[in-house]
Amino acid sequence: MQIFTSETPLSWGNLDLPLCGMHEDWFGKSISPHMFTLAKDSESVWFISIFPNSAMIHPAAAPGHFTPELWKYDVAELFLANPTTGEYLEFNLTSNGAWWASKFSSVRVPSVLQPEFTAHIQTHRDLTDAQHSVVGLQIPVDFLKKEIDFGSITAANITIICDSPSQHYLSASKLPGAEPDFHQPIHFPTLLFTPHHSD
Repeated sequence: MQIFTSETPLSWGNLDLPLCGMHEDWFGKSISPHMFTLAKDSESVWFISIFPNSAMIHPAAAPGHFTPELWKYDVAELFLANPTTGEYLEFNLTSNGAWWASKFSSVRVPSVLQPEFTAHIQTHRDLTDAQHSVVGLQIPVDFLKKEIDFGSITAANITIICDSPSQHYLSASKLPGAEPDFHQPIHFPTLLFTPHHSD
């Protein structure tokens, strides 16, 4: 899983990062591309997702607010895992900047003590495009180091749920299974830190 690194601090509104795309759902069906990117500077990890304005989001999703069960509707998801301990973090992000997060001690088992996500996480949204919403989740590196020892060993995956209510399930990394199951940290690839220099 590629993560672009910047020696200079990144800031919302001035991000110049390569985009990656998902073109097939879990079952190999071709769909309209869903674009995303993952980046890191000295202070933050940035998860950026581009949503069509037609995205159907949770009715309780308020811009910039922590909202449970976003995965029941259209959402972008970031998973970051520690392969040594089996712990991992899941972050959900919607087209209006609503978000949710949880720490898991093992597969689908939420940690008894949850981090204070709302004290650390920021979301951003760009509405200048008439057809798409560009949304970002900004996560402090120090926070990630504390929770999952973020660094060269970190494994990651990015997933998308789209086209609600019919729902298509997309995964940036190929995961096994006949039915969609994103909670497979043992199969997440290690982060590949790739230097990126803006022109």
